[in-house]
Amino acid sequence: MKKFAFILLISQLALTAFCQQSDESKTAKNLQKIGLVNIKTIDTTIVVDLKYATTDNFTGKNMYGDFCEACLQPEVAGMLANAQKKLKEKHKNWNIVIYDAVRPRSVQQKMWEVVKNTDWQKYVASPSRISMHSYGVAVDVGIVDEKGNTIDMGTGFDEFTEKSQPRHEQKFLLQKKLTQQQVNNRLILRNAMKSAGFRSIQNEWWHFEAMTREQAKQKYKPID
Repeated sequence: MKKFAFILLISQLALTAFCQQSDESKTAKNLQKIGLVNIKTIDTTIVVDLKYATTDNFTGKNMYGDFCEACLQPEVAGMLANAQKKLKEKHKNWNIVIYDAVRPRSVQQKMWEVVKNTDWQKYVASPSRISMHSYGVAVDVGIVDEKGNTIDMGTGFDEFTEKSQPRHEQKFLLQKKLTQQQVNNRLILRNAMKSAGFRSIQNEWWHFEAMTREQAKQKYKPID
């Protein structure tokens, strides 16, 4: 088991190095041709760690292939850069880390196949409804410190449990299943994102949306 975990870690590190050193992927270039922007062209201090471009996600599979750039609609990228600025005003050595940005509908379909008819189904939008990620107006984010270490939010990204849900934070705080510091860390992230105009949701501490679903439908076409 330890040997397997070591091999998995090495493969993830290798992919991370590839993403940092290689040219932009074909997918990222195509997305920019239709108007989306690579967040790194807006703010180089924002950390990008697309979990679906690795096996370190709830599916256990690389859903994105060589696509490991965080692309968003231009106004959303600008909002995220502003959220980074707001965060650093109070925590100058911390940075926002992006776990997912635009998510093509083809990938959403693959994810749906994994979760449908399971307890996880409520956490993944049906392809027929169209995820806000597929419009390029939603981001999954966390915070890392100056050494790149993840700030403790009480659960990991994509940990599909009640403890991940903001609506239950006070309950788990009283039960001592979340610490005050973990809840405070979530609030730091939430406040930075909301101060830049993002909306939070009640069942994932990491997910934020730049606008309502109706606004997204009116302004943008879903990315296939």
